[in-house]
Amino acid sequence: INGGGWVSDTAFVSEDAHVYGDACVSDNARVYNRACVSGNARVSDNARVYGDACVYGDAHVYGSACVSDSAWVYGNARVYGDAHVSDSAWVYGNARVYGNACVYGDAHVYNSACVSGNARVYNRAWVYGNARVYGDAHVYNSACVSGNARVYNRACVSGNARVSDSGRVCGSACVSDNDFPMISRSDGYTFIAVPCED
Repeated sequence: INGGGWVSDTAFVSEDAHVYGDACVSDNARVYNRACVSGNARVSDNARVYGDACVYGDAHVYGSACVSDSAWVYGNARVYGDAHVSDSAWVYGNARVYGNACVYGDAHVYNSACVSGNARVYNRAWVYGNARVYGDAHVYNSACVSGNARVYNRACVSGNARVSDSGRVCGSACVSDNDFPMISRSDGYTFIAVPCED
């Protein structure tokens, strides 16, 4: 195997992929198309890593999850279930992406943030701190969700909108930098705390 990592007999690693260090590819996992797995990272179950994607550090990709198209998953991050991380997205720290969630398009999910259910985080959006994005929620177009904020149900946060602290956006609410009452700072960013019933 290119790089010297451990690959089980049932797993597949293509000739153009690399498994380095103490990394492990096991079960029916597949690593191919110039992907790399390194450090103490693990790819297991039916997970796939491909298309110049990298999984490293102590990260774990498992279940039927996919990491592809130049995405990076590292630190102690976990990507599992049927989740997809792709298109130059970054998932790191202690972040979790699971269920049918998708993170893509230069989005970042990090610290102890979680994206789950059918949620989507994309187009340069950032989710971090202890934030949670779940249900059928969408966070996109440079929006940020941080602190202990929650975005869920069918809610969407977009533009340069910021949901922080203990803010909640839920139901069918949509928050953007143009169409919601906001408190703006001089640096152009906006912080929103939207109360709503759990």
